[in-house]
Amino acid sequence: MNIKMSIKKRASELKINLPAVFLALKEKETPVLAKCLAAITIVYALSPIDLIPDFIPVLGYLDDIILLPALIACTIKLIPNEVMETCRSKSQNLWKDGKPKKWYYAIPIIVIWVLILCSIILF
Repeated sequence: MNIKMSIKKRASELKINLPAVFLALKEKETPVLAKCLAAITIVYALSPIDLIPDFIPVLGYLDDIILLPALIACTIKLIPNEVMETCRSKSQNLWKDGKPKKWYYAIPIIVIWVLILCSIILF
């Protein structure tokens, strides 16, 4: 029961923090390193294509369970607290109908897969 509550709590925090990171990306007070990591996080989160496809047993969901929350946590640590709190309050109903999924967010993931396949084929 305790694990189930922890997972629900983390999922609700993710729903709050992801749009806040998206907004923090646009703030001028956000440091450059935080903006870079925020961009990677947002692109990965909003991409309709995962780095590890979900149809791969166990590993397919590990990226959603571990990688995305880790990216968000690292990004939040780099964003000043006052900026993050402002962005959290602004993001309350930003994606109330679910996060947007745009195909252009998939381009970096596709590039990574192409690079991996090329390196396997060529080497």
